[in-house]
Amino acid sequence: MEIKPGLTIPDGELVFSFVRSSGPGGQNVNKVATAAQLRFDVRHSPSLSAEMKDRVLKLAGSRMTLEGTLVIEAKRYRTQEQNRADALLRLAVLLEKASHRPRVRHATRPSLTARIKRVETKKKHGITKKQRQSASEE
Repeated sequence: MEIKPGLTIPDGELVFSFVRSSGPGGQNVNKVATAAQLRFDVRHSPSLSAEMKDRVLKLAGSRMTLEGTLVIEAKRYRTQEQNRADALLRLAVLLEKASHRPRVRHATRPSLTARIKRVETKKKHGITKKQRQSASEE
């Protein structure tokens, strides 16, 4: 499965299982296992770099098991094929998101003008509050 150029996940790393779905389907829902469960072992995958694995672990949240396996459950549709495709699409979106490095934030300091403006605003606000006080309080 190709996520983007340069990032491909072999089908051997993806494990599908089908379980009974709680979604739409009427009586069929009690007989046919249409919900797809996709399991992808992120922690031991040779396809992902170490930093990408860390980003996937962070982005996946509760979909990640303690062993480092990503579990995606797809039960939106009434057929196995559509749910399987939905699970693959959701995995691709997650991996695409994780493939982008977050921008590094560089610490900056306020300019001299901004600091002066801030102090002036504070002084003005203090004067306004002082004028609101009644003469008897002083």
